[in-house]
Amino acid sequence: MSTATLMDRLNDRAQRLEIPTEQLVPAGNALARTDSDYIGLTDNALDMIRENLKDQPLSLELFDLVKSPTGGSTVFTVPGMAGDEVERELTGIILDFTTPRAYWATSEPVEGTLPTCMSVNSVISQDGKACALCPYNDFGSKDGESNAKACKESVLLFLLRPNTILPLLVRIPATSKGRFLKYTVRLAGMMIPVNGVVTKITLERATSKAGKPFALFNFEAITTLNPDETTRVRAYASQFIEIVKSSELVKDYQKAG
Repeated sequence: MSTATLMDRLNDRAQRLEIPTEQLVPAGNALARTDSDYIGLTDNALDMIRENLKDQPLSLELFDLVKSPTGGSTVFTVPGMAGDEVERELTGIILDFTTPRAYWATSEPVEGTLPTCMSVNSVISQDGKACALCPYNDFGSKDGESNAKACKESVLLFLLRPNTILPLLVRIPATSKGRFLKYTVRLAGMMIPVNGVVTKITLERATSKAGKPFALFNFEAITTLNPDETTRVRAYASQFIEIVKSSELVKDYQKAG
């Protein structure tokens, strides 16, 4: 019996028994669905942003930014209405992400200093050169003592959470960039877009070869969005990025600090 014939019979049997088709897929191969309360997906969310800004540009300084914790800490420091809040995990929908990188000629640049060279996508630099061929992309080029690169890589996530219409910016360091990209590839393998799931981000303590503690990021898809939510997320993400103009965000983000 062919696979197609078998699935047709299973679907027919499920309908007669009033069993949802999703339950025919083994639990290990499918994520639970959710009907979420993301207020950012309401029809007037973007209008509210435009109204409050009064036609002013939506620059990076207006967003709440979560940086990678130092010293191996496994908690996030998230800006809140009453000051910084400590959270052990971040959960939301990744609207979009960028993969910037930047190089400063000095090892300790003053905060706010623009980089000597930068790239929006970690592939081609601002002056049109291939990042892969740059000597500052070599491991060990930072100081000759560690295995770090002189050119700083990262990932910047636009994470939409349930209680806000503006995404939280989450900076993923170079040490966890590969983990995030592998997560996106796993989703692609299941034909799921990165903004088609609710993602949970957590931290785990690790130690470098030099004995210094740092935090590694973990990414987990905890639920899938229903078809209506997926459609609204894609529409919102597309329009939101147009307002934000992500290339300008990356330029601001690449300032030292």
